[in-house]
Amino acid sequence: MKKYFTGIVLVLMATLAEAQQSVTENVPGNTLNFTLEECIDFALRNNYNRQSMDLDKESKEISYWQSKQEKLPSVSGSASQNFTHTPDNSESAVWNGNYSVNANMTVYNGGTIKNTIEKNKLGVEQADYQNKQYDNDLTINVIQAFLSVLGNEELLKLQKSLLKTSEEQMEQGKQQFKAGTILESDYLLLESQYATDQYNVTNTEISRTNNLLTLKNLLSLSPAQSLEIIAPDTSVIHTMSQMPALNDVLAISMQTMPDLQITKYNVSIAQSDIKLSKAGYLPSLSLGAGIATGYNSTNNRGWGTQLGKNFNEQASLTLSIPIFSKSRNKANVEQSKIVLKQAELQQSQTELNVMQQVEQEYQNMLSAYSKYGASDIKQNAYKASFDAYGAQFKAGSITTVDLLLQQNNYISALNDYIQSKYTFILNR
Repeated sequence: MKKYFTGIVLVLMATLAEAQQSVTENVPGNTLNFTLEECIDFALRNNYNRQSMDLDKESKEISYWQSKQEKLPSVSGSASQNFTHTPDNSESAVWNGNYSVNANMTVYNGGTIKNTIEKNKLGVEQADYQNKQYDNDLTINVIQAFLSVLGNEELLKLQKSLLKTSEEQMEQGKQQFKAGTILESDYLLLESQYATDQYNVTNTEISRTNNLLTLKNLLSLSPAQSLEIIAPDTSVIHTMSQMPALNDVLAISMQTMPDLQITKYNVSIAQSDIKLSKAGYLPSLSLGAGIATGYNSTNNRGWGTQLGKNFNEQASLTLSIPIFSKSRNKANVEQSKIVLKQAELQQSQTELNVMQQVEQEYQNMLSAYSKYGASDIKQNAYKASFDAYGAQFKAGSITTVDLLLQQNNYISALNDYIQSKYTFILNR
């Protein structure tokens, strides 16, 4: 009993903890701190569209279950109680009642039940791959939004550092202008650069906010919910360039991509539809049975006696043979064949699309990594040059124009570096 009680307590604690976590995750006043993996997991569990797809699958499972019940007989009962009043009749009030229970079962209907069950089963299995396909797309969108926020944050950090440098240069230029060592135009250029750097910081902050809103939407979080992302370790970015051969990637993709499985199921479902259409040519056989009884108040016998005497049993075997259906069956079969051909064409086209897309993404990844390597070297070079020019400007050995030219070159190189870095990570 003690172990039993302890087990109950542990279950209750786990349930309360899970409920508390669920509540905490969705309270706007609390800040969520998510890694990329946590964002993906949260989206797969909470995205409204993803939940809607689960309901679609559940609906198909119900249809599949119900189609299997069609093998069973249907049973119904009926009871009627009638009252008749005739003023000119000596027996002016007459009561009578009839009661019955009937059962019907389809013995054979051209395989309609069997093929409907198979079709609905295929629909349930296809729904699994449709969910996987959506999960893939949702994951990619979450990664893209997450990396966009991360890129904004890294860029913002560098821009704020540059803004501080621009402010120092503007103050230094102000003192030099007062001392008469530089022209007013040079000082105004420094002031303009400071204003530009302020704008860049503000613009990046707005971009970060917008990308964060996109991420919240994918996670089905309220815009008011405070969300902070935890940056992953990007120091392993060089090892991410190690990729299997293109042929291996294509082979894996052709085996695992849900898109291909979905089109295969479309072909199988279309084949089931042809079988269902052909069933219209075939006869159907059904079995019926029932019991019934009744009574009438004009009969001198008692109610119970009448029910016993009037008790009867029925059984029937019905064969229905289609003779002429105004060519509806033929038209249905031909239409189903067209749907099958369309499904087969779509399957072939999807295979081509997947192969093309995978190869393009593979080449884009290689290109992005190459650009990342080049931009990394470039931004380091411009950083060293900018630092050197900054020291020369403080010493008064170069003009403001020379300084700002190098600074703008460095800013451009920084933007290229950050963009290429996260483009490669996303493509990878």
